[in-house]
Amino acid sequence: MIDRYQVKDISNIWSSENRFRTWLDVELAITEVWYEWGEVPENSFQNIKQKAGFDIQRVLEIEEKVQHDVIAFLTSVEEFVGEDSAYIHKGVTSYDIVDTALSLMIRESLEMVIEKTKILKRILLQKAFEYKNLVAIGRTHGVHAEPITFGIKYLIWYEEISRNIERLKRAKSTISVGKISGSVGTYIHFPPEGEEKALEKLNLKPCRVSSQIIQRDRHMEVLYALASLGSALEKIALEVRHLQRTEVLEVEEPFTKGQKGSSSMPHKRNPVKCERISGLARLLRGNLSVGFENNVLWHERDISHSSAERVIFPDSFHAAAFMLKDIILVMENLNVYPDNIRRNLDLTHEVYYSQKVLTLLVDKGMARQKAYDIVQRNALDSWMQKQSFRKIILQDTEIEKICSGEEIEKVFSEKDLLLEIGKIFKRFENDID
Repeated sequence: MIDRYQVKDISNIWSSENRFRTWLDVELAITEVWYEWGEVPENSFQNIKQKAGFDIQRVLEIEEKVQHDVIAFLTSVEEFVGEDSAYIHKGVTSYDIVDTALSLMIRESLEMVIEKTKILKRILLQKAFEYKNLVAIGRTHGVHAEPITFGIKYLIWYEEISRNIERLKRAKSTISVGKISGSVGTYIHFPPEGEEKALEKLNLKPCRVSSQIIQRDRHMEVLYALASLGSALEKIALEVRHLQRTEVLEVEEPFTKGQKGSSSMPHKRNPVKCERISGLARLLRGNLSVGFENNVLWHERDISHSSAERVIFPDSFHAAAFMLKDIILVMENLNVYPDNIRRNLDLTHEVYYSQKVLTLLVDKGMARQKAYDIVQRNALDSWMQKQSFRKIILQDTEIEKICSGEEIEKVFSEKDLLLEIGKIFKRFENDID
């Protein structure tokens, strides 16, 4: 079982302790710029650096009275620092602190999600090559189509997860900005040069232009990247859920020692982790819709977005981390049943060679529509009568007129059906560590 990380890592980022700690980091970066410009005495600055702190319960107590979280926070900091706290929060507004800190918290959360997603990516590629030659039936519309190999499923997931990592990285770049531009973004009390210096200390870039807030299309992009990742994880989970159905049973989620599937039916082994992933993916998509709404605010800013953001960002990152934990465990320990995969492949008595037979007839000069009708008729007879499709084709008098038995037998070659799959895998050989 994998235990490379715990979801509590994300919890640490979005805790009240860390939120206030990040606010303080931003405040101190701004104060340091004032100090470097000679606006804060040396003794005062050293005192601030040494004593700056806060008490969470005190902040909440003050907020209950003043109904303003940043004022409550600053009041608590003042109680730690004393008179020199007058140099803290100089020339800035609340959302210079809150929005810049939010960017830092989102960026750190994205870094964690990206690292977890990279773990999944490596597992998928490893499993793809492990099952490179395991022949399975491909399905379209839920119906048997033509053979694939089981490894192809993993390659498709691997490639999509790779794209999602790039989306997460782009979102990280987009959100790695801050703003210290004042109440309406016009730098009336703190110049752009100061913003640049303070943000450099936090490894952020300044927005080229802002209002009282960083514009919410940036945050919307983060939520999109998480929702997109969730969709990819759900795609994997949904495939496992289908393939674990009793009638199919090609794979099965790992079932741990002591695990129970039902309170009333002891025989049950359910795909609960994959079902959980499907449910949480809906939450990520729902939070994305809130992100779209949050982008539309009155004038230079209203606060209709802030209450929702207190929910959607911690929840989205918690959900993404939890989903990744589940899917990594499932993918690393998935029970794959080759005998059942073969059984399902043989279920339709080789009718999946129908396109090969159709192509042979057309190549031999038969009109395509006539050839299609003949092959379809024989395929349906094979399916309904549960007889060998190959045998029925060999006995068809119209086909016998233009094709030899040897030519027909050559069509029924599993190796030829899968001949090009090796070329697909060759595209991914350089991805292997």
